[in-house]
Amino acid sequence: MDRLLSRDPVDIENILALNPRKQTHATLHSTAAKKHEKMHWKRNAEKSCSNCEKLENNFDDIKHTTLGERGALREAMRCLKCADAPCQKSCPTNLDIKSFITSIANKNYYGAAKMIFSDNPLGLTCGMVCPTSDLCVGGCNLYATEEGPINIGGLQQFATEVFKAMNIRQIRSPSLPPPEEIPKAYHAKIAFIGAGPASISCATFLARLGYLDITIFEKQNYVGGLSTSEIPQFRLPYDVVHFETELMKDLGVKIICGTGLSAEGLTLRALKEDDYKAVFIGIGLPEPKRESIFEGLKMEQGFYTSKDFLPLVAMASKPGMCACHSPLPSIHGTVIVLGAGDTAFDCATSALRCGARRVFVVFRKGFTNVRAVPEEMELAKEEKCEFLPFLSPRKVVVKRGKIVAMEFVRTEQDADGNWKEDEDQVVRLKADVVISAFGSVLNDPKVKEALSPIKFNKWGLPEVDLESMQTSEPWVFAGGDIVGMASTTVESVNDGKQASWYMHKYIQSLYGAEVSSVPHLPLFYTPIDLVDISVEMAGLKFSNPFGLASATPTTSSPMIRRAFEAGWGFALTKTFSLDKDIVTNVSPRIIRGTTSGPIYGPGQGSFLNIELISEKTAAYWCKSITELKMDFPDKIVIASIMCSYNKDDWTELSKMAEAAGADALELNLSCPHGMGERGMGLACGQDPELVRNICRWVRQAVQIPFFAKLTPNVTNIVNIAMAAQQGGADGVTATNTVSGLMGLTADGTPWPAVGLGKKTTYGGVSGSRGTELVWH
Repeated sequence: MDRLLSRDPVDIENILALNPRKQTHATLHSTAAKKHEKMHWKRNAEKSCSNCEKLENNFDDIKHTTLGERGALREAMRCLKCADAPCQKSCPTNLDIKSFITSIANKNYYGAAKMIFSDNPLGLTCGMVCPTSDLCVGGCNLYATEEGPINIGGLQQFATEVFKAMNIRQIRSPSLPPPEEIPKAYHAKIAFIGAGPASISCATFLARLGYLDITIFEKQNYVGGLSTSEIPQFRLPYDVVHFETELMKDLGVKIICGTGLSAEGLTLRALKEDDYKAVFIGIGLPEPKRESIFEGLKMEQGFYTSKDFLPLVAMASKPGMCACHSPLPSIHGTVIVLGAGDTAFDCATSALRCGARRVFVVFRKGFTNVRAVPEEMELAKEEKCEFLPFLSPRKVVVKRGKIVAMEFVRTEQDADGNWKEDEDQVVRLKADVVISAFGSVLNDPKVKEALSPIKFNKWGLPEVDLESMQTSEPWVFAGGDIVGMASTTVESVNDGKQASWYMHKYIQSLYGAEVSSVPHLPLFYTPIDLVDISVEMAGLKFSNPFGLASATPTTSSPMIRRAFEAGWGFALTKTFSLDKDIVTNVSPRIIRGTTSGPIYGPGQGSFLNIELISEKTAAYWCKSITELKMDFPDKIVIASIMCSYNKDDWTELSKMAEAAGADALELNLSCPHGMGERGMGLACGQDPELVRNICRWVRQAVQIPFFAKLTPNVTNIVNIAMAAQQGGADGVTATNTVSGLMGLTADGTPWPAVGLGKKTTYGGVSGSRGTELVWH
């Protein structure tokens, strides 16, 4: 207040003038003055190359996908949870995307990270650098909507960064036997050559399978492959690569740095002689493609290949990568980057941070032929790089030992689609530095000699079966860039994942062990998964206290099966009855509501539903119970049953459910829909005497526990609960007894209301704020 009072009158008038209460005349303001003042308010940078200077030495995370908790919850709530999710089908590692997004929406960030790392050991890396617009996001069914597709990369990065901050180690599956009891095959020696994404992925999955002697040999003194040496710090910080490498090492994988392939040292033959049973080659493509016009040019003259330039930038800008403390490459003036792939655009944006005044990205074809993902190209455009298409390099001009210019000829596409160069159209560009990013190859004869005796194809790469990732030598596998199919980090990760299963099958075959024909790779586990959250009630042990009520989520047996696969501890079937009492009036009748209360972002979803009775027969549910208990013996299956006030009916149905293998029964004395007039549901549940007798009949018929489901249509549920106890019930279910915390109208108007008469109907509440109580 003192500060406000101390302002001079003119200042206060200016502030008040920002929001005039009533316009009494047209305002007058010159264009020149408005342009000058605009700079004070404008949030985005001006379109001038002076902005390039702000990037020098700035390797901060560009945060192109980063979301805070509020943003992540809001984004997760937009997901449609598509049944046939195209995002998942578009993901090379086949992440269960809609499930991890659901976990985020429920604030189960650990659960989301667990799902991600289970299928992709480099889940955080891929959350930051995946070309999502070409993969999962490109398939999102919300792509054409007003708010656009789900920011899947941002959600993946958010969940895995939350887990990273937890500082929790990875462990092997708790179901594996201790090391001293593991069969001999799992002690087989396995070698990896190269510590890039494909190798880290493959080694992680093999370690999860239980293999105890895994060693990675890395030529450099750092790990991560291209993730470390060629993806810039501002796109992928080194601590992310280190974090994921440490997760792998948690499982006992050893890394030996400073040891690369060489004819005199590390070779396939030497590994064979040292009793390694299987080898994975993940060295990438270590050499740059060199055009003949660059022969003899050196860095001192201003010429770099991407394989020279990006590692120098990485070593100078990535804390923890190495102890060399080297300076950034000395880049100044105008830089020409040759190429149109991801690497070329990484070179361009890195050059700006190394001091370049202007950067031209020059490529032979047009914009429609650019190989880089849209995210990379868009970043270069935002950072004021210039794009020059249809130019093919012809000559580098050097004066006094320094590059001063480059000459190009125009390229054109003929009617047959072939690209031709027009020697008559010559373009000369001044330049101080030239960076060639024309891709990578495997040409070093010493490396190829070290890989003998595997066969190479016409492109000079190892011959590989793209299903098993096996080379011409059955014990040697390969993945990543060296195979020639993986063009992104996530595809390299999947190569390693794919190879791990077939390496497992190969090693087991050496020891005469049988392996399932269906791939089965263990999930990601941490000590958190060892925490016992089981509960015991009425003599039943629930592996965890999370279960599905007898409502929409248990419409069919496959839905319960999927819940058990996802980790839920128990489930109640939809209420079923004898054939003579079956109800067939149900198609899903559900309306979405929003919850109230202090939560982040918009209200989280709940559902008002009146689909409470199964249209399926008792025979269907009894068979389903038997099958579910056979496949999930540790899960609790409770049969929800309903009859009219008839001892024989309750006896018959309860015995059927017990014989099917149900762990317990729920007696539905609650449901009001179509039941009251038939003497079922709440028609029985509102009378203590009827409740007492029904419970007595069931107690006489079965040995398993049972619970009476209380009706909400009485004011004194204590009397009903006492009657159930007197009848021998083990507990009561209060699923529909306590109101759910839905957002209702303040004036008490029925909601949801239909038509002029605002008619409504009773229904249960399920979702994040529904109430599900079971006690005994």
